[in-house]
Amino acid sequence: MADTRLAELRSWAETIGAISGADLTPASGDASFRRYFRFQKGAESFIVMDAPPGKEDCLPFLRVAGYLEAMQLNAPRIIEADLDKGFLLLTDLGSTQYLDKLHEDHASAGALYDDALAALLVMQSRGGAFQAHLPPYDEALLRFELSLFHDWLCGTHLEMDFSNDDEIAWQSLCELLVGNALDQPQVFVHRDYHSRNLMVTSGSNPGILDFQDAVEGPLTYDLVSLLKDCYIKWPPEHVRQWVSEYYSQLDGTLTNSIDEAQFLRYFDLMGVQRHLKAAGIFARLNHRDGKPGYLQDVPRTLSYIVDLSPRYVELGFLAELINERCLPALELRA
Repeated sequence: MADTRLAELRSWAETIGAISGADLTPASGDASFRRYFRFQKGAESFIVMDAPPGKEDCLPFLRVAGYLEAMQLNAPRIIEADLDKGFLLLTDLGSTQYLDKLHEDHASAGALYDDALAALLVMQSRGGAFQAHLPPYDEALLRFELSLFHDWLCGTHLEMDFSNDDEIAWQSLCELLVGNALDQPQVFVHRDYHSRNLMVTSGSNPGILDFQDAVEGPLTYDLVSLLKDCYIKWPPEHVRQWVSEYYSQLDGTLTNSIDEAQFLRYFDLMGVQRHLKAAGIFARLNHRDGKPGYLQDVPRTLSYIVDLSPRYVELGFLAELINERCLPALELRA
């Protein structure tokens, strides 16, 4: 089938001097309908985002890019935009994801995570000036995200039935996790701050991508996205050390009102919400969008919840559900 969007993108690019006549190569795909292309012209390189109107809205990307620039964080800058066509010309942050570098060189983890945690501190502190302009990570959104695990992974993918007792236990769990999120101080939240959206750059590391879904939400959300990553897993003692170091660098007004034990509870239970959501999204990407590749990440994603459950009696139903039903069913379908 002819790629009419790509032909339209090439025509648009020819109207822009910086990339007219440039060589085009695919830069990356996306879990959404967005695509990215790299335009190389001599020594200069640019990225063009293809966000089909009707399926993707470029305005949040434009707004949040501006907020990150104002915070002096390293995110793509907008050079040209055609919102009617759904094309954006962006600066290029290179092609080395954190995930690639971490797999290639585990010894780089310390420096890379130090940089990512420092950038997150900046985002949360300077982001205070902008967070009120972001959509709220409210109860409705949190509950919808939890439903993705119930409906898409357990229901559609694994064809599991929930008994009445299961449903009651599930609703009780949702109450716990939603309450944990809403009880936290609310900050500027990237919402997908992990190793596939952070780029290794020579200066102002990391480069920050995929920020268009930013919200005003829980203090620990981005921290758990980074440290309990769905795509790479670190020993629990490393994660605990990073969490403790991050806590120690928070503003005193936060640490005076939240002790480290409470912060860790916020972090742990926030991770449960995040991992249930992600596992549900991975199943939805397979069944709704024809993208099966993410299913391989579901066992790792759910393993964080299993690892955590001995320390939280409130997670007993969920740990049993995952251990005795979800993971065996996933094995059968692998």
